[in-house]
Amino acid sequence: MSLLFYTYGEGFLVLLMISSILINYLLGFTLNYFPKNKKVLFIGVAINLSGLFFYKYTDFFISNINEVFDSKLHYLKVALPIGISFFTFQSISYLVDVYSGRVKYQENPFNLGLYISLFPQLIAGPIVRYKDVNQQITERKINLDKFTKGIKRFIIGLSKKVLIANPMAVIADEVFSLSVNDLSSGVAWLGVLAYTLQIYFDFSGYSDMAIGLGKMLGFDFLENFNFPYVSKSIQEFWRRWHISLSTWFRDYVYIPLGGNRVSNIKIYRNLMIVFFITGFWHGASWNFIVWGLFHGFFIILERNKTIARFLGANSALSHLYTLLIVIIGWVFFRSSDLYYALNYLKALIGLSNGTNYMAYLIFDNYNKLLMLIGIVCSIPISKLITPSKAINNIVVKYNSSLNFVFIINLIALFTLFTLCIMEISKNSYNPFIYFRF
Repeated sequence: MSLLFYTYGEGFLVLLMISSILINYLLGFTLNYFPKNKKVLFIGVAINLSGLFFYKYTDFFISNINEVFDSKLHYLKVALPIGISFFTFQSISYLVDVYSGRVKYQENPFNLGLYISLFPQLIAGPIVRYKDVNQQITERKINLDKFTKGIKRFIIGLSKKVLIANPMAVIADEVFSLSVNDLSSGVAWLGVLAYTLQIYFDFSGYSDMAIGLGKMLGFDFLENFNFPYVSKSIQEFWRRWHISLSTWFRDYVYIPLGGNRVSNIKIYRNLMIVFFITGFWHGASWNFIVWGLFHGFFIILERNKTIARFLGANSALSHLYTLLIVIIGWVFFRSSDLYYALNYLKALIGLSNGTNYMAYLIFDNYNKLLMLIGIVCSIPISKLITPSKAINNIVVKYNSSLNFVFIINLIALFTLFTLCIMEISKNSYNPFIYFRF
């Protein structure tokens, strides 16, 4: 069924998915009979990456070769298969874990095929490790309690996407479509703040939907987001943002390079390699590479003991510093090219000639309310508010007789789901941001 789902979106490119399944099955089989064989592992990783590089980066390299050598090589213009970045990394993690002995190779090709093609998280993650789900493939349990938890999680994710991310996307797209000469400081800040909320609720919403769908099918996927915008350092941000990707790079790139067990210079080298790859993984553009290295620079900066002590002792300033760096980074992530990104940064600090007229057109009271809701929902508000003893007594009293909390949750979920259906029916197609990665 996952292959049929993929065929619906990609047609004949499902053959690439089937080839990936068969090749990785054979490679895992080979690693089982030739354990700790680095050549087999190297060949396996190279084969997986070759597909990713061909489909995702060929035209990027052709473009740079033409630019540097003033040549006229033709672009291949190959279509990027949906989810290739995600299922490639999952396949590599399977081979590495089999090689290292963390898991036994999968004897059943259909079970491995299910792992690689599993539709809830196939298109945009989270990146699921084989060692985390290998037992669930054959022994998972499906019951009413888990299924209803999955429905709840799915509705929350859908609400994030439809009710917050989509309206913020309209604002961000409007602003980032302006020429650099039309940008004012106010409009530029409005655009990047809208995008800051859009990308979080878009991607965390998809992850919630994937986790919810997984629960409906008996799978327990690991969390992928943990309120990243409350972080007090860039290092903490990456422990909370796209957790499956950051831990993947930690375990399969950073630690094999030596991790923290080497000299400071080599640690800095390892960090920059990881964040260079992180940026490049997101897209075949210098924008993404600069975005990755930008974050890597501040990760290295925070390793300084004086800076680390300052961030630890100044909570409010730490939050402000982290949020500012993240927001500036999103300018590189969202801009069409580096020229536009750099001029956008100039507009943020007031070095532009544009007017704020556009802000009045697109930032009406409805969007102001949605942005406020987005800001509140990006904070773990439930952990900050402790109900009074009187409120607790009321909840306990009514809950014991009327199942008060259950009814309130049911009404809230039904309302959110109804609003989502209404929004989807009236708005145009708005894909998930991470579909293109």
